Amino acid sequence: MARTWFITGASRGFGKEWSIAALERGDRVAATARDTSTLDDLVQRFGDAVLPIRLDVDDREAAVAAVRQAHDHFGSLDVVVNNAGYGQFGMIEEISEAEARAQFETNVFGALWITQAALPFMRAQGSGHVLQVSSIGGISAFPNIGIYNASKWALEALTQSLAAEVADFGIKVTLIEPGGYSTDWGGASAKHATPNPAYDEYREKAAEQRRQRLGGTPGDPVATRAAVLAVVDAEHPPLRVFFGEAPLAIATADYESRLAEWREWDAVSKAAHGGTRG
Repeated sequence: MARTWFITGASRGFGKEWSIAALERGDRVAATARDTSTLDDLVQRFGDAVLPIRLDVDDREAAVAAVRQAHDHFGSLDVVVNNAGYGQFGMIEEISEAEARAQFETNVFGALWITQAALPFMRAQGSGHVLQVSSIGGISAFPNIGIYNASKWALEALTQSLAAEVADFGIKVTLIEPGGYSTDWGGASAKHATPNPAYDEYREKAAEQRRQRLGGTPGDPVATRAAVLAVVDAEHPPLRVFFGEAPLAIATADYESRLAEWREWDAVSKAAHGGTRG
């Protein structure tokens, strides 16, 4: 049976690839973008199976209306993919208030608005799957993209709570955590804070450290098509899944380091609890 997908940021990157993956196998896609002309190739190739919707996910009212439009048009809402987002570069000291708020507005609140809009339809169906596009930066953190990491850590916490809250309604939830891929995440779609010269020397070092941790060869976005279908088709999909070769090693090293440090300071932690009251 054909599924209905709602995919934000469908004009490029993962959103484009996953739209193609769904459409090629006969599913239907409500594809959103700020400029719907960027979706013309999908419409020309797949016809009525594509519903292009102009959407800026920062606009809550527009997000709610877009989800309703998709449901009303296709008659169901089976897979929601919160893919719209971007990377904000800059050291923490360099990030302006406007840049910090804008990063959270898109990466966190945009996903929240779409998710909230979709849940009533999924609860009524007794089924559905919400896919949140996070990042290895939602598990670890890297210099010079700290506010981006912060937005993805927030999305991770929000989504883990969500998964527990909606499980009894038959709704599945998955965080997809990609490593480095050949998309324009760090290119045309990225934003950069005004650099502070004090960090110029460290900036180059940080960029090299990030490249080393993520591995030398970026992943192929086309290869994620089969991966996302495997997640959506799974009877028991994971809450979290890495895409790419590098993320598991990064997460393993981070968690081993955290556990070691927590254990080292465990005596202090327990002392901070205070005496047990009788």
